[in-house]
Amino acid sequence: MAHFMSSLRDRLQKRAAYNRTVREIRAMPLDVALDLNIYQEDAEKIAAQAVYGR
Repeated sequence: MAHFMSSLRDRLQKRAAYNRTVREIRAMPLDVALDLNIYQEDAEKIAAQAVYGR
């Protein structure tokens, strides 16, 4: 049971980090995003790579 709770907590924390990263990328000013070579349309892909490594 402890492993299940630990696993669930880990998944919830990763999902929160993913959502936060997507929001931050989308809220980034366009000129800053382009300077960093980040396209806001790729926010989900970038967040997944950052949080889940995929």
